[in-house]
Amino acid sequence: MRLGVAMPAAFAALAGGIFAWYCHTAGVIPNAFSWGLVVALLAMGWRPRIGIWLLIGAWVFISVQGEWGSRLLAGLSGEDIAVEATVLTAQPLGNATRLLLSLDQCRSSANSPVKRPSCSSLAKVRITAYSDERFKPGEQWQMTLRLRPPSGFANPDTFNYEQWLWREGIHATGYLRQEPTPVRLSSAGPSLRQLALDFLARQPLDDQTKRWLAALTLGDSEQLTQDDWSLLNATGTTHLVVISGLHVGLVASFVLLLAKLGARFTTPTNWRMRTWPWWVAALACVSYTTLAGMAPPAMRAMVMTLIGLWVLSGRHAPGAWQAWWLALALVLMVDPLALWRPGMWLSFVAVAWLIIIWQGRRRPQGLKGWCWALVRSQLLLAPLMAAAVLVAFGRVAPAAPLINLVAVPWVSSVMVPTALLGWLLSPIPLVGETVWWLFEQALSVFHLLLTLTVQHWPLWEPDRTLTYPLATALLLLSLCWGLPAVLPGLRLAATALALALPWWSLSSSIPQNTLKVSVYDVGQGQVIELRSEHFRLLYDTGPRFRSGFMPLETLWSPGQQFDQVIVSHADNDHAGGIGALLVDHRVSQWMAPAGEELPVSSIDCQRGQTWQRDGVSSRILWPPAGDNDLSANDRSCVLEVSVGEQRLLITGDVSTEVERRFLREVELPVSVLVAGHHGSGTSSGIQFVRHTAPEHVIFSAGRSNAFQHPVDSVVRRFRQQGSCLWSTAHDGALLFWLNAAHPVQVETTRPVPRRRNQC
Repeated sequence: MRLGVAMPAAFAALAGGIFAWYCHTAGVIPNAFSWGLVVALLAMGWRPRIGIWLLIGAWVFISVQGEWGSRLLAGLSGEDIAVEATVLTAQPLGNATRLLLSLDQCRSSANSPVKRPSCSSLAKVRITAYSDERFKPGEQWQMTLRLRPPSGFANPDTFNYEQWLWREGIHATGYLRQEPTPVRLSSAGPSLRQLALDFLARQPLDDQTKRWLAALTLGDSEQLTQDDWSLLNATGTTHLVVISGLHVGLVASFVLLLAKLGARFTTPTNWRMRTWPWWVAALACVSYTTLAGMAPPAMRAMVMTLIGLWVLSGRHAPGAWQAWWLALALVLMVDPLALWRPGMWLSFVAVAWLIIIWQGRRRPQGLKGWCWALVRSQLLLAPLMAAAVLVAFGRVAPAAPLINLVAVPWVSSVMVPTALLGWLLSPIPLVGETVWWLFEQALSVFHLLLTLTVQHWPLWEPDRTLTYPLATALLLLSLCWGLPAVLPGLRLAATALALALPWWSLSSSIPQNTLKVSVYDVGQGQVIELRSEHFRLLYDTGPRFRSGFMPLETLWSPGQQFDQVIVSHADNDHAGGIGALLVDHRVSQWMAPAGEELPVSSIDCQRGQTWQRDGVSSRILWPPAGDNDLSANDRSCVLEVSVGEQRLLITGDVSTEVERRFLREVELPVSVLVAGHHGSGTSSGIQFVRHTAPEHVIFSAGRSNAFQHPVDSVVRRFRQQGSCLWSTAHDGALLFWLNAAHPVQVETTRPVPRRRNQC
């Protein structure tokens, strides 16, 4: 059997990307791959087709390696960089604007006394502009930026922002400097997409309607708010908004229908022989995908739609798998970083499974046949996609199979056609507005349906130990029902397993007399979670950034229950995430020092308070009861938690003076200390460090923070006591268990080199 061209080309592209990833992670010198180019050129002289495949692999390899080489160099982190840049996107963000810039020119600050490395390799950066200036896509600006290499918080089972920046081709992040004042060099040139967005902004429609029209028809998904995305994720309907096969196929079909009608009127005797309607439909397909941004799912849909048009027009009919492999090869050659985008793989897996379950079956006939085909496809596709989403994101929408049975035909048959028809008729006064009004009503019905679904079946985040067994069960369910000639007994067994597994957790609950402690990476702030068998406590809520973003929003899915939340004091880096807790989660009891102004009513934390849950003893060591004239930092709630002879001590932001006032009350030994004030020199005094001599010390600090926490003097004090030092800035989130029967072992989220003192 001949392999053809598509499959080897796809495998060559995959091999090039995987080898580039291996070279980066293993530290292999990429220049060695230049020998591969020589081999490819020699192979072209011997076997031209093999040489072409090798060139495809080399192209993907070089493209991926080039992305790592373009990242901002460490020597330029935190330095002023003068650039001339073109605005790619401008997204309002509270009192700021999030800009994606394409750099045309770049140079380091001339005022720097030290020679800095070149920034010429930077191509695309993402910055926040706290400015009154109005930025528009397509404009060219001269501005000064302060950048840092792409990085993000490192917390287990959460969105990897740093990896997202890399796969989006963003080489640095930072903010716009106010001095010198940015200067607009040129206005935005003509852009069909921007003209369409500007036209849409002027329409007398609801803001929600405008956002969804921009996302559904123009591929501008950044218009959607966080609430919109949360609703879509919780119901498993995100695929209906991303420009993909549904939208591209509808556009091509609609244009083909109009073109055929035109051919029928212009050449009524032989209109069936006309080929130009097919070419018009293909041109519309390519144009619409380009307008929508050429995202991998849209590109895949474009390629397969073009092949479908070719087949339906009576040309040579390649197989469905040839189209699938060709689409994969082209997507990876055009956008090699798509190899690491979950959305691309979800799209290709879904189409592959549809090919399998429909291969060899007759085309549906009539309305009843098409309705049954839709139901069958959705029911067979839902378990497989749930398994893929569960592995990729650790969450699953329980109602996704049922809601998609209604949402898919509603969006494809009502919302998308009215949205596109509104654009087509928009030049006619009132007519386009009327059609978009119909879209607005359809959107209201769709939004209500999703809201009711979330209220009754919220997004489910199973225990991580259950993720892969449950994904395997869902995969078996899809295979048993989707593949032919499978015994009925196997189908029933797979169904029973998939239904029963969510009710049976493979991991037993946290044992009695055991405490699980997680110190999360939230930048220059603090969030500590303490969980025992039946009790869940949160110490501090992390910061709230100027843009309004709260890192706590990314740690858990909505709907979590906390028995107690202790806010050490009201400073933003400790209390900034209260808003996220109030909106997304449930808290039974709040505790905070007397005199702190917080947006919640709380019980005063006072010296001498004690409680015990599940064999875990907790005690407040500070502040003293009653009113006091202490500063906010010195009023911090100091918490001591004991499990047998193992102890955790959290001191908030108290100063060295306050440390001496409760020092004698600290029970020894201290197994783990969360250092005061993120490792500032105002805390962790000499007496305190010598007396407690903690086995492990954790600094909750931000990477490259402006305060340089933890400071050198504090680090030296703990090292002199033989403490093992950890920092969320370098290690990411830290996890450890307090159990009297086992020594404390701290687990890191980021891989770290072997430590000098064995920890």
